[in-house]
Amino acid sequence: MIGSTHSAALIHRDGTIQWLCMPRFDSEAIFASLLGTPDNGEWAVRATDPAARIARRYVPDTMVLETTIDTPTGRAVVLDFMPTPVDGDLHELVRIIRGVEGHVDFAAELRLRFNYGEWIPWVERREGAIFAFAGPDAIRLSSSVDLSNANFSTTSDFTIVAGQSVATTLEWFPSHKIPPLPRDPYALLRHTEAQGRLWAAQCTYDGPYAAVVRRSLMTLKALTYHPTGGIVAAPTTSLPEDPGGSRNWDYRYCWLRDAVWTLHALTVSGYMEEASAWRWWLMRATAGAPDGLQVMYGLHGERRLTETTLDHLAGYENSRPVRIGNAAHEQLQLDVYGSLLGAFDAARRDGLADMDAVWPLQCAIAERLLVLWRQPDCSLWEVRGPKQHFVYSKMMCWFAFDRMIASAVDFGLDGPVETWLWAL
Repeated sequence: MIGSTHSAALIHRDGTIQWLCMPRFDSEAIFASLLGTPDNGEWAVRATDPAARIARRYVPDTMVLETTIDTPTGRAVVLDFMPTPVDGDLHELVRIIRGVEGHVDFAAELRLRFNYGEWIPWVERREGAIFAFAGPDAIRLSSSVDLSNANFSTTSDFTIVAGQSVATTLEWFPSHKIPPLPRDPYALLRHTEAQGRLWAAQCTYDGPYAAVVRRSLMTLKALTYHPTGGIVAAPTTSLPEDPGGSRNWDYRYCWLRDAVWTLHALTVSGYMEEASAWRWWLMRATAGAPDGLQVMYGLHGERRLTETTLDHLAGYENSRPVRIGNAAHEQLQLDVYGSLLGAFDAARRDGLADMDAVWPLQCAIAERLLVLWRQPDCSLWEVRGPKQHFVYSKMMCWFAFDRMIASAVDFGLDGPVETWLWAL
């Protein structure tokens, strides 16, 4: 995965970008071959030699993916990354190829398909770039190698020699606007690497597996939607629990049950700014309707996440149906009450500022839980059948009241402690 804290792309080990949504994590996919075929959109950059050996890693303390390609004739490195957008109207994905030794022959093919691989865009060449339009979306493709259009795709064959670099930038912008001038891809690479290292350097964790911990934190950062502070569960939809199965859900939303772990991971690692943004997102998303707490919300706290199926996609390893939206947002899942109240308690204990402003909301949520906790629910398993009594749900309700009592006692906060004790 590479990401920009607005959206993300998934890159196969062979160098093909198989999934990309722009400008948001939950936008309609531009590349959707992950859930279908190459005709549903992808961007392949491969060495033409079938004997090529491939090794991948992230550039340390960044989300820049580095793919090293060794062939009998030479070695080259591909750098893939998504810069942080400067505004809401231009979102970029950059691919830079550098020659290291000898020479390597490459073949690239770009198939743009909007609306989750369903729409073939209108394509034109102007201003030294290729433009593609479909509905509200537009793409500008700029490259330092020659590009050809044929059979509804853009292709290029080229050779990289030692010391040479080529760059290609894909930019999304609203189709009704004129995009700004392209930014220098090499300057963007330097800035993205420096930005990542600066963020990683703020980590205060110095225990075992420090590099793994930093990488996990960077993944959480990459899954954060910067404009609001919400953190998505995953950048994808419809990857199955079992290949060929039907439990294929859209996870491009913000689940409350992840909140306690995410907040705690961020605060104990020194990332108070990100933890605070996530905390305020939680408050905004849940405020005004504690009696209707949802298991998940949209990136901006949207509550209607209507589920539909995309029948034109074959599904990952024929796992159907492919879904967008998630009907589980309408389910009663009692464990999220414990997750949310536990998250607020953890934030208070970890020293997050302004937590007194959260206490009235906590009390309102706990009051509602007093009414609900004996009911059957769908639990974290999100079963789409009759509601049941789940042990996990009851334990998380217990956890919710336990944390409310602990917060009230340890921090001198007013609340109906005796009522919560009775619930325990």
